[in-house]
Amino acid sequence: MNTTSQSHSTSERTALYADMSPHNLTPLWEVLHALVPPHPRSPCVPAFWRYDDVRPFLMRAGEAITAEEAVRRVLILENPALRGQSCITQSLYAGLQLILPGEVAPSHRHTQSALRFVVEGKGAFTAVSGERTTMHPGDFIITPQWTWHDHGSDADGPVVWLDGLDIPMIRFFDAGFAENGSAAQQEISRPEGNSLARFGTNMLPLRYDAPHGSTSPIFSYPYARSRDALAKLQRDGAPDAYDGHKLRYVNPATGGSPMPTMSTFLQLLPKGFAGKTYRQTDGAVFSVVEGQGVATIRQGETEARFSFGPRDHFVVPSWCSLSLTASEECVLFSYSDRPVHQALSIWREERLD
Repeated sequence: MNTTSQSHSTSERTALYADMSPHNLTPLWEVLHALVPPHPRSPCVPAFWRYDDVRPFLMRAGEAITAEEAVRRVLILENPALRGQSCITQSLYAGLQLILPGEVAPSHRHTQSALRFVVEGKGAFTAVSGERTTMHPGDFIITPQWTWHDHGSDADGPVVWLDGLDIPMIRFFDAGFAENGSAAQQEISRPEGNSLARFGTNMLPLRYDAPHGSTSPIFSYPYARSRDALAKLQRDGAPDAYDGHKLRYVNPATGGSPMPTMSTFLQLLPKGFAGKTYRQTDGAVFSVVEGQGVATIRQGETEARFSFGPRDHFVVPSWCSLSLTASEECVLFSYSDRPVHQALSIWREERLD
């Protein structure tokens, strides 16, 4: 095509775009490669929150506002590339919640599913649909969507937990609803541990009726039991070259993920472990429970190395490569949006080394 023809074509396109824009029309060919890229291109970036840096701000928040005033006294872990959007990936939310002795975080419910992973302290409690569970470090606790829940503390000191929710995902579907309870705390109608006793022994009641739909009927997974399962896995076999010894939490009624939108995992990295590199389409948030190690995350040509210790947190965005090493035995909790990827048949993993 000569210069005159190119100029004519360009001016014709410019006129076309200008004339059709008032009719809310736009040309696909100008954005096709961005809409359907050759591989995932997350706008999120790897990020790391050292607990020793975050904790002073949590304690200051405890002095600045009560749990009742705040409804939930939480510091959001915002992805540096998505500031102002209250999310750690484009589909997941993460925050650290503080409750102090004698406080109550009042009862409410919402369409978003939530998880709690206890980071510091013990003796606080959360109540879900008439059952209370006492929090201990490393416990994984579920708040199923649209269930009444409140938090309180009989502890002697501060208790902090990681909140993980599917808020951005629900926001995408314009399906977010919330309702405040008529009382600060719900009436407790079942003894503590009731859901675990009924559903946590690889058996279900004969006439089982899922109390929370597709969410697990167990809402508290104690760390002591999960840690023991990892120890037995380590005793009985060699670690996976990429994940170490890694287990996924399950809904005992289905064998699937505990929540319809979020998967949760616990993994043990033996001392000296040097993990191979892999990547997955589900973005993941990690909370370090025990030990010291390094997470190496690569996004395109950029590499981030995070030296982590207990109570630190980091995020691995979609299709970023990850390798984990451990200078001492480590335990890491993580959650991701994998169930949605799998439901849509878009989940992929590549083991690169």
